Amino acid sequence: MKRQLVFEKLEKLDYATREAFNSLRTNLQFCGDDVKVVMFTSCTPNEGKSTVTTELCRSLGEDNKKVILIDADLRKSVMVGHYGIRSESEIFGLSHYLSGQKKKSDVIYPTNLDNVDMILAGPVVPNPTELLGNHYFSELIDELRQEYDMVLVDCPPIGWVIDAAVIGPKVDGAIIVIESGAISYRFLQDIKKQIELTGCRILGAVVNKVERGKGGYYNRYYGGKYGKYGKYSKYGSKYGQYEKYGEED
Repeated sequence: MKRQLVFEKLEKLDYATREAFNSLRTNLQFCGDDVKVVMFTSCTPNEGKSTVTTELCRSLGEDNKKVILIDADLRKSVMVGHYGIRSESEIFGLSHYLSGQKKKSDVIYPTNLDNVDMILAGPVVPNPTELLGNHYFSELIDELRQEYDMVLVDCPPIGWVIDAAVIGPKVDGAIIVIESGAISYRFLQDIKKQIELTGCRILGAVVNKVERGKGGYYNRYYGGKYGKYGKYSKYGSKYGQYEKYGEED
């Protein structure tokens, strides 16, 4: 049985969009060779964080970097549905590993993206913050740091749940994905302070869903189905509702 994760819904990007992610890849690499583990978060759901993280992984892999993507959203991950991820073998995820049910080798899968491995989130758990804060996660990050050129961690929105703040001290830096025109300056400053309080270095921000002229490809790419989180959107625009994020399946 073939043990590989296949992204069935991964779209081919046009030249301009590929270059945008190549530029992001280059900027990340210029942060220094001590930056190997990077978490991606956002202020609220629906800002395109998971798409940015996945496409950056693809760009790094195409540049012959050995990369692993960790889906650390143990509450309501959208990766499998958004990308139509399938495997011929049984899939175990991060929640299996963090709860002590599976070994690291059981949850790391090769993908159909060049040089990219992945750890999916796994089943939804009732205690995600506790699991992300335990020694298993710290040990996983330390080991992957030695085995890969880059480790990208896709975290839940820090403006809605505390999980990214728990992960922050374990990584080398954070990138905030921001939807253009959707987030207030004051809210963004609050998010920045939350991350800084963890001691995590903020490497920069990605402004997503930017209109580049009517009918332009960037307008369709960043404002279309890419970056849509589906079920997350039911929570509306109010932020700071930590308990609401995990209330429903």
